[in-house]
Amino acid sequence: MDLDVALLSRLQFAFTVSFHIIFPSITIGLATLIAIWEGLWLKTHNPYYLQLAKFWIKPFAITFGMGVVSGIVLSYEFGTNFSKFSEITGAVLGPLMAYEVLTAFFMEAGFLGVMLFGWQRVGRKLHFFSTLVVMVGTWFSAFWIIAANSWMQTPAGYKIVDGKFEVESWMAVIFNPSMPYRLTHMVMAALITATFVVAGISAYYLLKKQNQAFAKKGLSMCMWFALILTPLQAWIGDMHGLNVKEHQPTKLAAMEGIWPAKEESVPLLLFAMPNMETEQNDYQVGIPNLGSLILTHSWDGAVQGLKAVPPEDRPNVPLVFWSFRVMVGIGFGMLGIAFLALLLRRKNRLYENKYFLLLVSLFTPSGVIAVLAGWYVVEVGRQPWIVYNLVRTSDIVSPLPAERVLFTFIMFIVIYTLLFGVYLYFMRKLIKKGPPSMASLEQQLVGMKAPGYALAWVKNLKQEQGDH
Repeated sequence: MDLDVALLSRLQFAFTVSFHIIFPSITIGLATLIAIWEGLWLKTHNPYYLQLAKFWIKPFAITFGMGVVSGIVLSYEFGTNFSKFSEITGAVLGPLMAYEVLTAFFMEAGFLGVMLFGWQRVGRKLHFFSTLVVMVGTWFSAFWIIAANSWMQTPAGYKIVDGKFEVESWMAVIFNPSMPYRLTHMVMAALITATFVVAGISAYYLLKKQNQAFAKKGLSMCMWFALILTPLQAWIGDMHGLNVKEHQPTKLAAMEGIWPAKEESVPLLLFAMPNMETEQNDYQVGIPNLGSLILTHSWDGAVQGLKAVPPEDRPNVPLVFWSFRVMVGIGFGMLGIAFLALLLRRKNRLYENKYFLLLVSLFTPSGVIAVLAGWYVVEVGRQPWIVYNLVRTSDIVSPLPAERVLFTFIMFIVIYTLLFGVYLYFMRKLIKKGPPSMASLEQQLVGMKAPGYALAWVKNLKQEQGDH
């Protein structure tokens, strides 16, 4: 059997980048939550905010480290598996990657140590400043990476000289047509992902009747965050979809399972089995006209379908179609949980309803799954193009022996599986250990020269816990 080098290289990169995105999708949001908690502690001197920040900073550190390690591999793969890509687009994408290092990486590297180990070595305001810098660093990292990816999706501000891309306008390159929508959508996804990770672990503690005061504070805050973020994400997703309709209509057609070259009164397909051989959907179930209403904001608006382009210019329709539905389905599930939490809160049952707590704990990894599904829509949906409508993925693959690519792919699977197992082991260990005790928090406050009434508050809490 002949092995396809292009397919193997694509599968290897898909696996490594899927592994990598797990960690930034958590750290971007978790850094923001930690900064919020630490800021609230400085403002209110409520030690439970300090307890939340102190506990979640350790999972953040482990996850951040995994993200750095897995991210380094990706840049090497551009050179080893897709060498022509670097040659063709290096003048555009190379500086964007460098800007990420010069801004985000240096911000994170310079202040991460203070954030992690400076609790009793620097003042509380300086420590909070370090946390803010790390948080902004994660945002900057997302900014530059999304700018580079979005340029590949909707290229702008370039000219082609001797078959290579050169920059005409950096502003147009960075702020290309899809970049603002994709960046906002991804940052919101990261915030929601971290929100449900924290909420899920908090619900787990409540089910186990462990660390209940800590868990109640975490669950309560995260459900408020979810109530705000999930509807906002749905609106941003709608805006992003309209942008895709304008600039990548074939991707949108694959997302919605639309085959005719031009279709009016498009149904919203709830279920379908896209068949790329017969160029139609099998076993289709949909809501009439709702697709047009969502995609065009018109009841009978027309949408371009897959048959408007040759078969060789179409992505893997079933994968894009179902990945999109997984992402949207999880999003609606999160939205439902947020409103259910509001209902239970009004009935004073938020922390007692075991079925709700079990549901929230099961949704702990839901954000990561939704992010993965969303990126499959983005990346598989733009195929067969690496730079949309300009450069095909098959044209930039390195001329490597297929057996060598297969070997490295298998090695990546083995090593990354072991790494992920180690990651889960330490995360489980941290969760099992639980948050820092009030005694350690008192020592923390002394080390940071906190106000006397903050120390008194912790002492009172310790006494109350001892009485119970």
